Amino acid sequence: MKETVIGVIGGTGGMGGWFASLLRGDGYTVHCAGRRSGMRPEDMARVCQVLVISVPIGVTCEVIGRVGPFMSPDSLLTDLTSLKEAPVREMLRASQCEVIGCHPLFGPEITGLSGHNVILCPGRGDLWFSWFKSIFEKHQAVITVTTPEEHDRMMSVVQVMNHLHTMHLGMILGQENMTCDKLLPWSTPVLKKKMEMLRKVFQNQPGMYAEMLVNNPHLERICELYQETFSLLEKTLARKDADALCDLLHKQTKKIWPKK
Repeated sequence: MKETVIGVIGGTGGMGGWFASLLRGDGYTVHCAGRRSGMRPEDMARVCQVLVISVPIGVTCEVIGRVGPFMSPDSLLTDLTSLKEAPVREMLRASQCEVIGCHPLFGPEITGLSGHNVILCPGRGDLWFSWFKSIFEKHQAVITVTTPEEHDRMMSVVQVMNHLHTMHLGMILGQENMTCDKLLPWSTPVLKKKMEMLRKVFQNQPGMYAEMLVNNPHLERICELYQETFSLLEKTLARKDADALCDLLHKQTKKIWPKK
């Protein structure tokens, strides 16, 4: 399918730019549209057999709603968003074409796909699925095929809980007027990595991480769990009983790493 014409909305930077470069490297013709450059999204939907949506989470469904009606039934509409339920649902609603939700679990800074995780969520049709999957297989990515619902449930831990913890740490540092520069000479390798993540979340891309959290359908449940588990830890620590804390951790160990 090298003659396939592909369009990437949001293809002038970030993950869209990364994916466009990957496809061009594989010999495909790729058109890119940015906020101020390239073809109009509606025009791109008319002429491209495959259309990839790679825009901020908050406007993803809006863009899908604009382009979906212009996609031909034998074409493919897909997205690279880090949430899948709402985008896949909107792609199915707004179009009559084939639909695949895609979430590459890495950023555009990677130099190769080998060993990196990619999630695929088939939405409608099977004409394009094998071809789309083969793009990642060729570059030795680790592919998981699942439903949009399961994807977002897993992302409630991978993204929401993970980044909530980072935000919590940053908020505490701010409350204590503890600068990163002051912490650096005291930092272990593990803390240094956390400080890099803090910079990404608080300074580099706060909007992106905020959208990941507030748009996840499981946010409320994760926040409840966060409060419940912190309260349990707090009560255990208040007893100043190291054995009790070890027992608590041991019980969870059996659940996290069950014997096979």
